[in-house]
Amino acid sequence: MSRLDRRVDVVRLTEFWRRMEQRFGPVYARSVAADYRLPLVGSTVDQALAAGVEPKDIWKAVCAEFEMPASLI
Repeated sequence: MSRLDRRVDVVRLTEFWRRMEQRFGPVYARSVAADYRLPLVGSTVDQALAAGVEPKDIWKAVCAEFEMPASLI
């Protein structure tokens, strides 16, 4: 298991949104969540959350799609 896998495994919903807002800013984070289709989950963040996908799995998809600072991975 890589360092990324270990850190991402603990992402809860509140932590997910904290990281999204740190990376994109509060307003743009919500826009990304609503509008950007993530190939790894096959939907937007909002759709994936509504479908019951674990926040840690969505965060992995966000990290794979966007350049992330090491502090957020």
